[in-house]
Amino acid sequence: MQDEARTAVLDFDSLAFQEQYDCPLSLGAFCGESGTVFRLWAPTAQEVVLRLYRAGMGDCLLLSRQMTPEERGLWTWETEENLDGIYYDYLVTAGDRTRRTADPYARACGRNGDRSMVIDLRRTDPAGWEQDAPPARGPETVIYEVHMKDFSWDPHSGVRPEYRGKYKALCQSETTLDGAGERPTCLSYLRGLGVTHVQLMPVFDYGSVDEGGDPDAFNWGYDPVNYNVPEGSYATDPDHGEVRIRELKEAVASLHRNGFRVIMDVVYNHTYRLDSWLFRTVPWYYYRRQEDGSPSDGSGCGNDLASERSMCARYILDSVLYWAEEYHMDGFRFDLMGLLDVRLMNEIQRTLDRRFGAGEKLIFGEPWRASASACAPGTRLADKAHLRALDGAIGAFCDATRDAVKGSALKADVLGFVNGGTLDAQYLDCCLKGWAGPYKAFSARSPAQTITYLSSHDDWTLWDKLVLTMDPEHRFHTPQEDILRANRLAAMICFCCQGHLFLLSGEEFGRSKDGVRDSYASPVQINRLDWRRAWAWSGLVSYYRGLIALRKRLPGLCDKSEAAPDRILETADCAENCVTARIDNRGPGSRWTELFLICNAGEKAVTVSLPEGEWQVLADGESSECWRAEEPVCLRTEAAVPAGSALLLGAR
Repeated sequence: MQDEARTAVLDFDSLAFQEQYDCPLSLGAFCGESGTVFRLWAPTAQEVVLRLYRAGMGDCLLLSRQMTPEERGLWTWETEENLDGIYYDYLVTAGDRTRRTADPYARACGRNGDRSMVIDLRRTDPAGWEQDAPPARGPETVIYEVHMKDFSWDPHSGVRPEYRGKYKALCQSETTLDGAGERPTCLSYLRGLGVTHVQLMPVFDYGSVDEGGDPDAFNWGYDPVNYNVPEGSYATDPDHGEVRIRELKEAVASLHRNGFRVIMDVVYNHTYRLDSWLFRTVPWYYYRRQEDGSPSDGSGCGNDLASERSMCARYILDSVLYWAEEYHMDGFRFDLMGLLDVRLMNEIQRTLDRRFGAGEKLIFGEPWRASASACAPGTRLADKAHLRALDGAIGAFCDATRDAVKGSALKADVLGFVNGGTLDAQYLDCCLKGWAGPYKAFSARSPAQTITYLSSHDDWTLWDKLVLTMDPEHRFHTPQEDILRANRLAAMICFCCQGHLFLLSGEEFGRSKDGVRDSYASPVQINRLDWRRAWAWSGLVSYYRGLIALRKRLPGLCDKSEAAPDRILETADCAENCVTARIDNRGPGSRWTELFLICNAGEKAVTVSLPEGEWQVLADGESSECWRAEEPVCLRTEAAVPAGSALLLGAR
């Protein structure tokens, strides 16, 4: 094919291509009182035709217009008409092939993202949007991962039936179980739990769910189609492009009013298909290729974006800024961040800091990839090997602590400390420090780079992993005491580790997916949050709630500075499968100058000698609320710790 040959001749990675074709103008369609302008970057094209439509689907063509080629690969068309609400696509001819494409820079679209839409964004702003602001940052970050559909789909959620699984569900802030008015669900439940950030799994337009099809169709959403447009299946009307925009903004504003900052899960490492709007506009430019010309597949999804190329990097940076500015997102979780390059990630952090203030927008991601990626020579990828090359504010999920506590996330039979494995004092020391140091398993510059967690949407839930390794009968929905005890022990260890804390929604009530490891396309019945379980298992919920509240009062654990690891004063092995740690807890307003943690995963109770001083029981293996007692339990010389349990003490 001539267009393939032409693309092969052009060296997309060369400085000459960058100098000739990098385009500094804002791209996409923009409308206002003075008219409408369309700008498309297509440097390999010989012709571009703009087509306008009355609707997002169907045979409703209004007109076609040849676009004008400009310098730097830019194509434009302007009119004095305000085309707000008009849909459009392009015919891009490169070599001997013409491809129909939507606008990769579109900010609105019709059903399933097939056509782009011209939009006056100000008419999508809900009432009071200009005054919308996130709650102030507190002493600690506790992130709660939510999928838009599974959060409220449960018929027992108390959410209005027409809003279940929709953006609108996040605008109902006083829901209760079965609408009975007694047991909070959804946002009202989260307010009581004490989390600080709600992380939304992908809410940009993705391709694996038909927006006009089965309302119960489910997918996690890691299948990008239109990067700068909200997903339509979560809107009450996917056919009118402005509705999904307004309703997502309403959801963000509601989360802010209810005391939560909002993190957006973003997937800039691959597209749903190689045959994407990006590919159809500039064939191969946005993608990495193997030496034989085939697409690179480090994502495991069929393609990898070439983030090291300047216009691809700018596309990603501009997209992040757009979501931060237009939708008031407070942070971004990068899927497979290990496929993006260090230079781009650092530029994203620096740009957000300049625009919004240092540390105001939280950035973190997965520091790995599915397999090797064919990036340009000299590219440093933002993976575990290069954590120390990243800006110190960019975080990464710490799989080392996760696997040490509960066992491998990839192999069901590999055990962790709480379910039959081992953990020595040296490894506990690394976990408590958030792996801030020159370690092999994970090497962060400070705990600010560490996302400490036990489970996420990926792999087995914490509860399912414990059941798979501790119960031969695999009774996922039975609250067995030994497994509950192991869950509480795991939570105690996690909450005593430095770093930003992260929870899978429902982890605190033993969320189960019936043992399904990766439920990305499982039925919504498997994925949904079971709000009856949240109250049936309220004892475990209370344990997490108490740990969250206690954590915020412990500066020795909340410290994210480079000096924070020095607060871990000493760790020791004191018995078989029993480890201890002393932690410096001095800080403004602190009630306890030092902490002493005892973790006994053994099969027998142990008695541990205490450091000199009077020690108040803050939390034990049954209750995380001991620290609230009017008459606290205090110990001086020794502490008894039951099997499979933990004890956290504080010295005044």
